Amino acid sequence: MHLSEGILHLPTLLVTNVVALGAVWIGLRRLQDDKLPLSALFAAAFFVASTIHIPIGVGSVHLILNGMAGLFLGWTVFPAFLIALLLQVLFFSFGGFAVLGANLCSMSGAALLAHYILRHFISPTASKYKLIFAGISSALIGIIGALLITATILYADGGKQYLEVIYLLFISHLPVMVVDALISCGVILLLQKMQPEMLNLVPNKK
Repeated sequence: MHLSEGILHLPTLLVTNVVALGAVWIGLRRLQDDKLPLSALFAAAFFVASTIHIPIGVGSVHLILNGMAGLFLGWTVFPAFLIALLLQVLFFSFGGFAVLGANLCSMSGAALLAHYILRHFISPTASKYKLIFAGISSALIGIIGALLITATILYADGGKQYLEVIYLLFISHLPVMVVDALISCGVILLLQKMQPEMLNLVPNKK
């Protein structure tokens, strides 16, 4: 899902980086001390999951787990993923500094959408069916949302020249959705069984 360095024009880079900075600022303001360990955990999970990737044109295919992260973190997913993306650029040259804002907007923006749609399905007393629904839906919203945001950025920047790449990205992420959904369901169900109090960490509506 990472966009590569050097493919976006300056106006697109400026807009995406400004939007990303604003979202990170909101996330930092909402970050509470008791949620720091959870934020670090999801940042690490995202970092590890997306380390193994397959380049596809101007982007790449890899596990994201952004929907599940957004479900638990809300706006704080932006600073959490920013750290992970920065480390990936520094250590593995994934993406790049210039496209950092675009990559953060696509993955964290979709994660935030999953949070607002599904947060009320998560609680220590929720039925197993609700949690499974939340797990599957968070994966689908996270990946499809990230693909749509990425496609919008690419089309706004380069028009029809990126249509084939956009189509290829959607097709190549179909198996990723399945794996992402299975992992998300497994983690949420395991938390309810082993540490149900962690399901109270989903931010309340504000």
